[in-house]
Amino acid sequence: MNRYIVLFFLTFICLINVSAQADRQFVRSGNKLYRMQEYSKAEAEYRKSIAVNPDNPQALYNLGCALMMQQKDSAAVEEYQKAARVEKNSLRKAKIFHNIGVICQNRKMFGEAISAYKESLRNNPNDNETRYNLALCKRQQKKNQNNPQQNNKDDKQNRNNKEKQEKQKTQQKQQNQQKQEQMSKDNAEQLLNAAMQAEKETKKRMQDESRHSRSRKLEKNW
Repeated sequence: MNRYIVLFFLTFICLINVSAQADRQFVRSGNKLYRMQEYSKAEAEYRKSIAVNPDNPQALYNLGCALMMQQKDSAAVEEYQKAARVEKNSLRKAKIFHNIGVICQNRKMFGEAISAYKESLRNNPNDNETRYNLALCKRQQKKNQNNPQQNNKDDKQNRNNKEKQEKQKTQQKQQNQQKQEQMSKDNAEQLLNAAMQAEKETKKRMQDESRHSRSRKLEKNW
């Protein structure tokens, strides 16, 4: 009985080792693709690693970075938060919250960015970049609180600019479509004219040949 227990235990250890090797291999493959700026392919490799080991903080963090580089900010924050829950190293955890802060800051979510930067500094008080970003967010948040009318004006201007860009894209698309239709029409007309011209030339050649034939017959009669 004890031999069966030992055998099962050894088999279980082997399975764990194989799983861990596959886990790390997917991460290494993802890192290679990430350095090549193949972010979507790197994302796929990191997801394979997480499928093997859902609590791998490196795979979760790197997946967040790959999503962030693809501007999938919400999904990136979700993976960073998962990584933060399982990460034990304080310096790596500081990087996680720093990146969350950057995403929130870029989206002008200054309150959330401030919270993330503070958490980052709790884990790494010596990070001057995080401290600088935190100061910027606090300044911007205070500015927004003191001048909400300007904020509304800025938001309205941003919406107007976005609508203008969308309108320009639509107009450009319509113009391109009209150009293509015009080109197709012109090509059809050119083909038709060429066919008509060829038909005229063929008809003329046949008429000339017919006249020459009659002329030869008359000459023979003479």
